Amino acid sequence: MAITFRQLQVFVAVSRERTLTAAAARLFLTKPAVSIALAELEKQCGRTLFDRHRNRLYLNDQGRRLLPMADELLARNAAIEQLFDNDALGGRLHIGASYTIGHQLLPTLLRDFRLDTGHRDQRVTIANSAAICASLEAFELDVGMIEGRVAGERFHVLPWRRDRMLVAASRDHPLAQQARVEIGTLDEFGWLLREPGSGTREQFMRFIAPRLPQWELSLEVNSAEAIINAAAAGLGLTCLSALEAHHALKDGRLVEIDLDLEMTREFSLVLHRDKYRSPLLERFIAFCLARGDRRDD
Repeated sequence: MAITFRQLQVFVAVSRERTLTAAAARLFLTKPAVSIALAELEKQCGRTLFDRHRNRLYLNDQGRRLLPMADELLARNAAIEQLFDNDALGGRLHIGASYTIGHQLLPTLLRDFRLDTGHRDQRVTIANSAAICASLEAFELDVGMIEGRVAGERFHVLPWRRDRMLVAASRDHPLAQQARVEIGTLDEFGWLLREPGSGTREQFMRFIAPRLPQWELSLEVNSAEAIINAAAAGLGLTCLSALEAHHALKDGRLVEIDLDLEMTREFSLVLHRDKYRSPLLERFIAFCLARGDRRDD
């Protein structure tokens, strides 16, 4: 079986883009060239690797078996290309981060990583925790940095940092000036929440919702900054990360509601168990863990 490197590149690109046109643009090839390479690969494998539906291609069981190995070969090729380049870390690092981490922690972390290693070829995707895990499962990302819990044996989860959650409201809110608020009182007010699938929404559903049988959703927004502005405008209470709320609390746009309730969550590094860990990826993981407050595997 004479499978070529180009065929594997096409296979991985099509698995990520799901159309021949998009894969061709990604690889700077013509659409016919991509179609021919994919057809030759499937012929040599003796199996179809994708299910076709309305001009889109979706990995089938055979394709999912091949994807981890194809992804590893491409990563190893990138490492080989840099092997004798003054010990430089080779390849591009694809990082997925949930919103709080991507906005509040990752910029400084990447700055320090670049200063420490000289590596500058990183691509960052910011999305909610569920979307990051879906991209990891499709081998579209090398590592995820998320704030939600992860289910399934297909992922390797490394606890990284802890984060404190809090309840906040506008400075004019009826609860804003109370010294200590009973959590049951929060049932009387509407809530401003992130979308389902976000780590922040998950924490609300874990810590607060079970204690408020009559809680009501006032507004759902997929942006932490929009939630903060809506709360500051008096549209309701919100549950959010102390990292996200820091500036709004400092400048007085928001006030933390004093509750007798400790709410903490973990930030984690997440990898697909079948993902090849290149020297670059291993270095980034070690760098992150050395700067976290959780280092137990």
